[in-house]
Amino acid sequence: MRQGDITRNTLETQVRVRLDLDGTGKSQLSSGVGFFDHMLEQIARHGLMDLEVSASGDLHIDAHHTVEDVGITLGQALAQAIGDKKGLRRYGHVYVPLDEALTRVVVDLSGRPGLAFNATFARATIGEFDVDLVREFFQGLVNHAGITLHIDNLSGDNAHHQAETIFKAFGRALRMAAEPDARTAGSIPSTKGSL
Repeated sequence: MRQGDITRNTLETQVRVRLDLDGTGKSQLSSGVGFFDHMLEQIARHGLMDLEVSASGDLHIDAHHTVEDVGITLGQALAQAIGDKKGLRRYGHVYVPLDEALTRVVVDLSGRPGLAFNATFARATIGEFDVDLVREFFQGLVNHAGITLHIDNLSGDNAHHQAETIFKAFGRALRMAAEPDARTAGSIPSTKGSL
């Protein structure tokens, strides 16, 4: 049962995330931020994981706290679902295009949080969504999942396309990294013996 279920309550947000790594790509998403829900749906669908996110927060200020705290909570749920990482591939990588946009994402279930984020968006907002929040989401996620994540948006003239390739690619790369590897069943994929 590779599942995570985490609730995080602060004075700014109340977030619950439920994750099943062995799902079918179903999602129930209610963050109060429409574009962000659309991006989370890409992770679930392309990662073939079931994802439920329920969040309420101080959207009267802006979406920053909500998006960041969903990232934190999803990171904690991911760490819980992955467990000790025995028998997993550990690494995942993918290129995802969407029309003129192209993104490469590489994931290492290393146990060490690290984010290399390289994206220059074509505009500052997508609807009312501030594109700076894409990085904030992934920073919160890697810090609490304990993974290393490289995101490189290699091209794109449309900010919506750029963001969508990032989230789709993350879902696909995570799916690859978290897949069981029959050749290493029961062992930790590291010379250190732990991750």
